Amino acid sequence: MAQLSASSWLQLLQLASPALPVGGFSYSEGLEAAVEAGLVSNEAQACSWLLDQLSLAFGRSDLPACAAAMQAWRNGDLPQVQALNDWVLQTRESAELRLQAEQMGRSLGAWLANKNQGEAGLAQLDFLRALRPAPSWPVAFALAAAQTGAPIKEALLAYAFGWAENMVGAAIKSLPLGQSAGQRILEALGAAIPASVDAALLLPAAERQAFTPMLAILSAQHEAQYSRIFRS
Repeated sequence: MAQLSASSWLQLLQLASPALPVGGFSYSEGLEAAVEAGLVSNEAQACSWLLDQLSLAFGRSDLPACAAAMQAWRNGDLPQVQALNDWVLQTRESAELRLQAEQMGRSLGAWLANKNQGEAGLAQLDFLRALRPAPSWPVAFALAAAQTGAPIKEALLAYAFGWAENMVGAAIKSLPLGQSAGQRILEALGAAIPASVDAALLLPAAERQAFTPMLAILSAQHEAQYSRIFRS
């Protein structure tokens, strides 16, 4: 396995940070609707919900799609990048989940445009930003991670931990949870992420999937929820 340099490691930390200006903090991915429906009302239920989401949804769709896209970017396989972007957007199960993937992808593309890049990097960025109807978040993250020079596994660990931090933030805001409870949930997610990443790296392309009916229904309900603080 390639050695992760200090520079690559710090760049991955930046990509995983909730401070990355892509708006990840503004989404709950159906969690707020689950709270409204009474399905999640305390720390234990929030932790169980997010662990299930990691293994049943994020780990079987976004993680393997991001891994495949990162490899495609490095191979210069732009048709594969396009195909993966199409797959991500076509498998979002509600309008707001698709809008989230598109908005975060566009925002990361805009952020990357402000970085100093060589000719090859600029060509890849131009291709990313030209994807229609929009670059998706996993595919955009894959390009940013590929440009760090980090191994794919370490990039996926950063990608998953960034997701976990944003979701824990959503849980703290949606429920009467304190920071200590949030850290306990984050610790549980952190313990589960390596296995999810390993599974994603071994998952055949034909078995990649995004099928979470309850989450899709809750997300659709959230689109018309009367009072809410998150965009999804």
